[in-house]
Amino acid sequence: MKRSSQTSRTTAKLSDSVRHQLNMYALAASAAGVGALAVAQPAQAKIVYTPAHKKLPLNQYFFLDLNHDGFNDFQFYVWVYSTVAKEHCIGAVNLSRLNSENGAVGKTVSGVALASALKAGVRVGKTQYFPNQTREIMGFANGRYSGTTYGPWIDATNRYLGLKFEIKGKTHYGWARLNVWIRSCRASATLTGYAYETVANKPIVTGKTKGPDDSAEQANPDAAVPSGTLGSLALGRR
Repeated sequence: MKRSSQTSRTTAKLSDSVRHQLNMYALAASAAGVGALAVAQPAQAKIVYTPAHKKLPLNQYFFLDLNHDGFNDFQFYVWVYSTVAKEHCIGAVNLSRLNSENGAVGKTVSGVALASALKAGVRVGKTQYFPNQTREIMGFANGRYSGTTYGPWIDATNRYLGLKFEIKGKTHYGWARLNVWIRSCRASATLTGYAYETVANKPIVTGKTKGPDDSAEQANPDAAVPSGTLGSLALGRR
């Protein structure tokens, strides 16, 4: 008896219900893949850093435009007043906001808002305290026999202002690095760089010049597809 040269094959016919389930599974798997990709790609934070070496002028305003959009965000004012013989003198380094929603990290002492001299590595965000006043970075008053100097910026080198400001109505955070020096009736402040975070409401770390920083939220694949959706079914969830 001769055997057929071709192997006999039986084609299985799927019921309509099974075919429908397979189609739904394919759609769910596709949806899950697209959804996971979309969630796993968070918006990349970007820090815009501007190097600088600008000695702030004495008895003149100096304006700071953090994001270079043509609108000044803060102004500095280094001032000294002294008698002719310099027997008595007073002065300060001041920072003022140019928008009611702007501010600098600091604290209020005896009714005076002092801007904090932050070290590198400090997170600046909504959890920080931003006094709603003009901030004094440092002040002094000297007389012939005694003198007083106050504020956290006395002879500070490479310290940071933690700043918040608005871009198109949304809050952004930044920093400015300064060196501040005082001797007798002389005061000096030098701006050595500044930066801001392009993502609204996202904290920035003082001294950090590139983004995203390590505070960026990482995507969680397990949270990408809610339970009970087609995507979750495709991943074997119920």
